[in-house]
Amino acid sequence: MMRRVKTKWHVALTTALLLALGLGLNGQADAAKAEKWISAWGFSQQGLAPETVTDGTVRMIARTTISGSAVRVVLQNTFGLEAVTFGAAYVGQRANVAILVPGSNHQLTFGDPPSLSVTIPPGEQVTSNQVPLNVEAFQDLAVSLYVPGAAVPISRHTNARTTSFLSPSTMPGNHAAEEGNANFPTTSFTTSMWWLAAIDVFSSAEGAIVNFGDSITDGTGTTLDGYDRWHDFLALRLQLQSKSKEQKATVNEGIGGNRINPPGGQGPAALLRLDRDVLGRAGVTHVIFFEGTNDLAGGATSADVITGSAAIIQQVKDAGLKIIGVTMIPRHNAAWTAQMTQYRHEVNDWIRHDADFDAVIDFDKVVRDPGNPDLINPIYDLADHIHPNPLGYFVMGNAIDLKLFK
Repeated sequence: MMRRVKTKWHVALTTALLLALGLGLNGQADAAKAEKWISAWGFSQQGLAPETVTDGTVRMIARTTISGSAVRVVLQNTFGLEAVTFGAAYVGQRANVAILVPGSNHQLTFGDPPSLSVTIPPGEQVTSNQVPLNVEAFQDLAVSLYVPGAAVPISRHTNARTTSFLSPSTMPGNHAAEEGNANFPTTSFTTSMWWLAAIDVFSSAEGAIVNFGDSITDGTGTTLDGYDRWHDFLALRLQLQSKSKEQKATVNEGIGGNRINPPGGQGPAALLRLDRDVLGRAGVTHVIFFEGTNDLAGGATSADVITGSAAIIQQVKDAGLKIIGVTMIPRHNAAWTAQMTQYRHEVNDWIRHDADFDAVIDFDKVVRDPGNPDLINPIYDLADHIHPNPLGYFVMGNAIDLKLFK
């Protein structure tokens, strides 16, 4: 029998045919590496701050979760009672406290033709034009905003768990371009996030995972500036186990006290903010949905939670995204009743067996007490019997199967 031998001519012809069909290996690699806009960081605006700003500059600190070659920022005036004007806006790489990496601070522009200032009406948002800036995953960026008005109300995310900096009233004026911290002393700070809602990175990463939830997603009980929420550990694992080091961005869209269904709860209910905080983010591929405990605590039934969750599942799927459900963890503070626990079991049974999620993360099994599944394991309990402590958040983030995002 004659044996076929692959000659150089055969290889050349095969390669030519593949290239003609658009299937060449280089073409595949180029397609895989194509850069696109992806939300690398985000926080949900949830209300007005008690403070105001008069002729001052704020320097908001945000940590991106993927690398890329350019950035743009999303500013929101969701809860502002009047238009807010930013006389100047910059983005740069943070070195320490409010100090920036020399030469990294870039001025942002808005609109076409580009403007160095921008006014955002009440309830509206703007996205800056892009600026070239090499960003590494887990790098802190500083977004500096000069507010020239008087007693300007602040639309904010309350519990950012990140220290950002303000020019005090004794140091008024525009300091947004400055790379040092002479006008941003460490004694003048906030742990809320003012106006800044998202940072998008032009990246070859695969996309973004939006973590959509309440205080357990937002980070109640985590360490200030410690980045030890459950999804922070997920982000770290994704980076460490990705060959490209650019696998997935993770975005925090949790609000403490949030509910699925209006009315009540903190911030807009999940059904009301889904478009803004999830579907409106750039490059999203997956949503991890983790809510319901505050609905039950506020008097809702299991049927209410299931109906609201099903509506969110449908809207996310209609947008072409994957949605992963999360079981509710035990809650047993003084205001929590046996009926609420029964409703929690009914919702969790629906999540595990009947809901139209693409996958399920069973945090209930991860953190419950082996001796009493209606209690949080004491070693994971923040001691309020509602939230995990940092160890609890670690085991939650470590329990997620990374194959869910392939």
